[in-house]
Amino acid sequence: MRSYLYLTAAVGAIGVMAGAFGAHALKDTLITHGTTSTWNTAVLYHLIHAPALLAVCFQALDKNAATSWLNKACAAWITGVVLFSGSLYWLSLGGPRWLGPVTPLGGLFLILGWLCVAVAAAKHPKTS
Repeated sequence: MRSYLYLTAAVGAIGVMAGAFGAHALKDTLITHGTTSTWNTAVLYHLIHAPALLAVCFQALDKNAATSWLNKACAAWITGVVLFSGSLYWLSLGGPRWLGPVTPLGGLFLILGWLCVAVAAAKHPKTS
């Protein structure tokens, strides 16, 4: 779980940096390409999953039947952020169009992560 916490810290920090770069250093480039909205979508999904990852990481520290599903959620979300947001970042900067199909694949991983959380909730031991 420690490695997921490190990756969560990186996801959060990189998300904030991406937002700042898009608003300042890359602003003119994004306007020129007409991709400001695409960049902002990438940042939004990136940053939404950082606190979700953090919450799941801390919940997974309590070892129980749900832990393996929480680990799967972390792996799916990290993969999803890299594929979904990463492809949108690259496309926003004029990257090759063949990256287009990578975006929905990343979205599927983000959805899969949420489904893993639902399974973890079902497997979590009941408390009184």
